[in-house]
Amino acid sequence: MIELLTGSIAAGGGCVARAEDGRVVFVRHALPGERVLAEVTSETSSYLRADAVDILDPSPDRVEPPCRHAGPGRCGGCDWQHMSLPAQRDLKSALISEQLHRLAGVDRQVEVEEVDGAPDGLGWRTRVKFAVDRTGRAGFRKHRSHDVEPVEQCPIATERVNQVGVGSVLWRGARHVEVMASPNGGKPVVAVDTGRGRLAGRPSIDAGLVVNGRTQRRPDQAVFEVLGRRFEVSAGVFWQVHPSAAAVLTRTVLEALGPKVGEKVADLYAGAGLFTVALAHEVGPSGAVIAVERQGKACVNLMHNAADLHQVEIERADVTPELIARRLGSPDLVVLDPARAGAGRTVMEALAGMRPSPRGITYVSCEPAPFARDLRVMLDAGWTLGSLRAFDLFPMTEHVELVGTFEPPEANRTGG
Repeated sequence: MIELLTGSIAAGGGCVARAEDGRVVFVRHALPGERVLAEVTSETSSYLRADAVDILDPSPDRVEPPCRHAGPGRCGGCDWQHMSLPAQRDLKSALISEQLHRLAGVDRQVEVEEVDGAPDGLGWRTRVKFAVDRTGRAGFRKHRSHDVEPVEQCPIATERVNQVGVGSVLWRGARHVEVMASPNGGKPVVAVDTGRGRLAGRPSIDAGLVVNGRTQRRPDQAVFEVLGRRFEVSAGVFWQVHPSAAAVLTRTVLEALGPKVGEKVADLYAGAGLFTVALAHEVGPSGAVIAVERQGKACVNLMHNAADLHQVEIERADVTPELIARRLGSPDLVVLDPARAGAGRTVMEALAGMRPSPRGITYVSCEPAPFARDLRVMLDAGWTLGSLRAFDLFPMTEHVELVGTFEPPEANRTGG
């Protein structure tokens, strides 16, 4: 147990402090500027990890966590249940600025915008993945642990997800259980992963059931309405979890790029086709959208969701420098929405090296650090960062969604 004065927020959700021996301490369940008594949970020669177990001098931004499972040694799903929502957004803004400065050499302040659909920061997750312990109880992993905290009702999940009751029945033989419940209606879908084992029976729940990718009880997909368009999303296919995220991000991407009738657009990491469909409507039948997605189920959803849009071409493949050189040609615009780890240096170098350059590349990211690293690649190639917006799509956690647009050197622009 050590007494600490906490400093700024760090990637990972904890605060930075200094131990008496000079080592850095990453302190969870604390806020900047607090004096806390912390229990060390792990250590290396250069840093410690600790949990604040007694708040000796609390921040004015500290609040009582709304979830009884939050706190030291408990559920590891939410980083920031102990701080007010305005403070959460301020800290996310500070974290974005720190990562941009440190990893991209860019000094910019970005306001983290509140998004409708998460009153009090709760009830917003339309998709929740539960871990399952050896007895079959569902819950969430404790921080940096394989142990499971059993949870029957999750405050950040939507009411429709909680009504499925995954945490109140046993899932013997399962490793993970994921619930997807569209805010637009229809039965929820439960996807079970047993690894190589078998699920012992079928728990009594009012939902579709998919076990190891095989449909056991329909429905096996959810339907989402976004800006007047209908999207089918199968269990296991990525979709934004905040009920307002799909619409907010679509509008933001379209505003940032301003696609025109007849233009050619590349949609990389296209998933079920959220941006593909919107872009295809903007460029019209005389334009073209090439959508690149590697997951088979996502491609099936994408084909269905864009079935009436003949200007859409779907390429099932990984996004690689070779694919960019071989298949994209000379798009006017590019959208990419990679996984949390980002697109990576070689992909970004390939995008920056296209000739003529697209007139704009919009990058959607849920992680500031990979975004900043990928941005650095574009800056080194002579591109500039145009618009950058941040959205609070993950209240009670450190995570934040970024939408940034890169602009090419004037001499390399399409038609330039």
